[in-house]
Amino acid sequence: MCGRYALYGPTSRRNRDTIEFLGRELVFPPTYNAAPARLLPVCRVTAARGRELALLRWGLVPFWAKSADIGARMINARCESVAEKPAFRAAFARRRCLVPMSGFYEWQRAAGRKVPHFIRLLDAEVFAAAGLYESWRAQGEAAPLETFTIITTEANEIVRPLHERMPVILHEADYEVWLSPERRDTGTLARLLAPYPAGNMRAYPVGTRVNNAANDGPELVSEQT
Repeated sequence: MCGRYALYGPTSRRNRDTIEFLGRELVFPPTYNAAPARLLPVCRVTAARGRELALLRWGLVPFWAKSADIGARMINARCESVAEKPAFRAAFARRRCLVPMSGFYEWQRAAGRKVPHFIRLLDAEVFAAAGLYESWRAQGEAAPLETFTIITTEANEIVRPLHERMPVILHEADYEVWLSPERRDTGTLARLLAPYPAGNMRAYPVGTRVNNAANDGPELVSEQT
């Protein structure tokens, strides 16, 4: 599972509250505690606007849903079933996105309590998780609700002591394949949904302030000894 993450770079040289990703910019202040139901940046390609960074709500609402409440249960999509599950298969075929992040959190049970850990890459300030997005329109509403989910896979050796699942972290060389709406070969796409190499990752314990989604700030990713 991936239920909390951070995005604090890279920021624009002109404005610290503007993030940059794949040549696009978006006004968005750094966050160290991105949580479900928040508006968060994703990178996608649309017919109308091409490649863009856009703010979407975390928790996918399928286009056929009767209520937006279903999004609370759709923050993650398992890679093993994403091509067949009704909630995700249409988006997997043609509405894929990248979810920029600087790292993500998992909790390890120890001595009767859960200890939060921050997991990041060793050689990148920002990387991208594989995501899907949807547009849903409530009856009588003019503007659609745009939402996204993060695809998960089995954990690698770094994450496994903390949780059995982890987000699918894509290699930069695969970004274009994943983003392209013309790519409909689900077999090729599914092969990208593998655990990221553990040798390029680090996990370490952090303070419990991250447990409260209302807390934010760089101290949340500081290592606790």
